[in-house]
Amino acid sequence: MPRTTKKAQALANFVSEIAGIFLGDTPKVEKWLLHVDGSSTIQGSDGGIVVTSPHGGDLEFAVKFDFKASNNVAKYEASLIGMKMAHEAGAKHMVAYLDSLLVVKQVEGI
Repeated sequence: MPRTTKKAQALANFVSEIAGIFLGDTPKVEKWLLHVDGSSTIQGSDGGIVVTSPHGGDLEFAVKFDFKASNNVAKYEASLIGMKMAHEAGAKHMVAYLDSLLVVKQVEGI
């Protein structure tokens, strides 16, 4: 193996080991799951939202927006609605799944 590959693998192994140590010490956090998709067509824009509780219960919603929006804007709006719904249902920690890197980076503040 090239020297740079060995160094990269050693670093990856070290980070993995350290992460395992720290993760083992943290209390288990109940995470809610949020799956979101949005779309925009000639007929209008809408979004689909599924919120899953840590215990496996699903809340499913379909949202029709009363304004014109691009696909990314529809995904962003559906994400906001989903996060608000999960929060109202009692979510403290959430993992969101979206298919738009642009929206993900915006939510992360990047």
